[in-house]
Amino acid sequence: MTFLATIWDWFWFLFWIYVYLAYLFALVYIVIDIFRDRTLNGWLKAVWLIFLVFVPFITALVYLIARGGGMAERSARKQKESQEYSEEYIRSVSFASPMDEIAKAKALLDAGTITQGEFDALKNKALGNKY
Repeated sequence: MTFLATIWDWFWFLFWIYVYLAYLFALVYIVIDIFRDRTLNGWLKAVWLIFLVFVPFITALVYLIARGGGMAERSARKQKESQEYSEEYIRSVSFASPMDEIAKAKALLDAGTITQGEFDALKNKALGNKY
């Protein structure tokens, strides 16, 4: 009987740990959303945070009910901005077009910095040819 009681004790312990961690995650996400929202002025942000500190469970429920749709929109907009920034960064650091690479190699050939064979190798590399 004690073994069965011990199993249920562990089950309830793990369940309440899960609930507590989910609740903390929701609180952190709400705080992030409060600061991400540009429509709230500083005083309203302060009021939401004060209520989250002193009456966290009720405030979290009210916030999710009243502003849950806006949370999703702000999150989607932030994700889109991050994706666009990443794509822009990738484009800025990626290799130049084959024509640019060939033009640079031609300028080096004309300046006498590289030989004709080196120019041909760079040109083939820019065009994706193996030989």
